[in-house]
Amino acid sequence: MIGTVFQSDDVPKEHRFEYWCELMHQAIAPSHMSSRFAGDFWARQRLLELGPVLAWPTSHLPTGFRRTEKLVRRSDPEMYHLSLVLGGGLGFEHVGRAEAYGPRDLWVSDTARPYEVHVPAGLGRQVLTGVGVDFPKALLPLPAARVQRLLGRRLSGREGVGALLTGFLTGLEQQADVLQPSDAPRLGSVLIDLLSAWFAQVLEAEDTLTPETRRQALTTRIRAFIRQNLHDPELTPPVVAAAHHISLSYLHQLFQEDARGETVAAWIRAQRLEGARRDLADPHLSSTPVHTIATRWGMVRASDFTRAFRGAYGMSPTEYRVREQTGAAPRSGEPG
Repeated sequence: MIGTVFQSDDVPKEHRFEYWCELMHQAIAPSHMSSRFAGDFWARQRLLELGPVLAWPTSHLPTGFRRTEKLVRRSDPEMYHLSLVLGGGLGFEHVGRAEAYGPRDLWVSDTARPYEVHVPAGLGRQVLTGVGVDFPKALLPLPAARVQRLLGRRLSGREGVGALLTGFLTGLEQQADVLQPSDAPRLGSVLIDLLSAWFAQVLEAEDTLTPETRRQALTTRIRAFIRQNLHDPELTPPVVAAAHHISLSYLHQLFQEDARGETVAAWIRAQRLEGARRDLADPHLSSTPVHTIATRWGMVRASDFTRAFRGAYGMSPTEYRVREQTGAAPRSGEPG
């Protein structure tokens, strides 16, 4: 598991809002926070430290945030902040722009500038959901003057690289319980590459990225596409290349240049096996047949799945499930 989870129900009622405010100030630049529901507050949040990047999926009752000039002068961590709205609606004012945001909208802010997040009138006791990301400005390979064009704008997370970014951020929360602490720095690197590609696409400024960064961004998009389509048994290197309008040879070249050094087919197989492995270890799926899990991950031939799983983990899928879910050694002769 990665990340620290906060649930307001674990805190005495009279301290919940204050405690959550302190937690938020660990995630974002300090701001004045207020809520009509402070006396009976509810929130759930996970803080994910991904190397130098902090991501925090959150659900909470309507809350306003106001970062003033005085707070900026007092403390500027020199970060960019990205917010993804998933449920509910918010208003955001920053660098002279005022926008309303709904589900699958994104905004970017600069900790060196004041901002205000406000709740629309009449929203009531509706839970708002979303994901925040904070990362050092120095990690983004784009000039600050170019990024300034995006500050405070309502941007879409519904198509293109924005949709991939949205999928990655929502996937962090969904997979956090099975990810390992050793995964966190790699996930942070992937997120920075994906953010760089998204910023560049929105700015129509991919030419400002170095060739190496463009290759890394393309590789990141390809890996995200593969992860989202692992269930499809027809997912093959030619299909992946065609989906990204590149030649098969260039696709292989990208993977050969990557530090992991795996072939495209090997990486697809490894991701499928890892997904199946997690499902086999999940006690909530103990009644799901092994072949159903394999099919869910795009491996429709039971014999091929068992052979590949044994080659990767040293035991059959059934043996692995027994070991992980009961701690007992499987009986000899059990089928894979």
